[in-house]
Amino acid sequence: MREIDRLREEIDRIDEEILRLLTERARIARKIGEIKKRNGLDVHVPERERAIFEKILKLNKEKFGEVFPTDALLHIYREIMSACLSLEKPLKIAYLGPKATFTHQAALEFFGFSAQYIPCTTIRDVFVEVESRRCDYGVVPVENTIEGVVNYTLDMFLESELKISGEVVIPINLHLLSTAEKLEEVKKVYSHKVAIGQCRSWIEKNLRHAQIIETESTAKACEIALEEEGAGAIASEVASYTYHLNVLARNIQDATDNYTRFLVIARKDMGPTGKDKTSLIFAVKDEPGALYRALEAFSKRGVNLTKIESRPSRRKAWDYVFFVDLEGHKEEPKVREALEDLKGRTLMVKILGSYPKALLSE
Repeated sequence: MREIDRLREEIDRIDEEILRLLTERARIARKIGEIKKRNGLDVHVPERERAIFEKILKLNKEKFGEVFPTDALLHIYREIMSACLSLEKPLKIAYLGPKATFTHQAALEFFGFSAQYIPCTTIRDVFVEVESRRCDYGVVPVENTIEGVVNYTLDMFLESELKISGEVVIPINLHLLSTAEKLEEVKKVYSHKVAIGQCRSWIEKNLRHAQIIETESTAKACEIALEEEGAGAIASEVASYTYHLNVLARNIQDATDNYTRFLVIARKDMGPTGKDKTSLIFAVKDEPGALYRALEAFSKRGVNLTKIESRPSRRKAWDYVFFVDLEGHKEEPKVREALEDLKGRTLMVKILGSYPKALLSE
């Protein structure tokens, strides 16, 4: 027991030192914010944040042997930077609401709990909030590994001048939430139809006795579960602590490889970080070989395309544009050359942005 007491004293000493260093970091961050404001500089510099993440992960691996879990370290530093930034200027983040949805979760993972979050009813509203400068950034879903692309998000880029400044990829883990203490006490299960569909096998196996009821969102399901005795909701972990509901069953989704990718939108371009992606739209003539000739601009220079998606241009029937994701930043020589060449092979090219790859997707 004396050995345990000695080790606990050591932990207490370390905790005090951690707090002292966090306080010192906050003081320095506040001074930097004051200098930026005096010189008219942007308070938030995503490229700098990415460099800090990369440095911390490298130190953890090469110097400390990754004893501390990588995922946990990322979350801790996200919150440290979010809190320090809030001392300079709290960021306002628009996202596709309501609160406690997966888009809300993605926004929290990207910007941390110290930012201010504005839920929006539609994807268009998110774009408008950022365009009007009422919010600094927006977060919208763009694709899911099971459901495919979110077409409305792609369509918004056809008319908006906003840039993609980041991406977040999160697993879609669904849980059964309730005020009840035991699974057998749940008589009704509420959720959005997509969430219900993704948990169909688990429901049939474990809740045959329960009535399944569709709601407009997982958040609405949680509101009902909070008020109605014997009700459960299928929703995210964020929803569990947002609505103070018990988690009766975890990871009840049928697919284990269900991920959604979200885009962060802003009014400015991002500088290169060394681990970037570029997204763009282009249109080609309606003639044989037009798409092949366009894609040749990338293959000739060894630029890897990670995604290509076609969408109606909305200009006339059977007229299409192509959305492309590629590896690299638009300022990198081979990417820049490929994009210049592409302009001569197509009717239109629009660069949506170059931005850091999602950390957890690497």
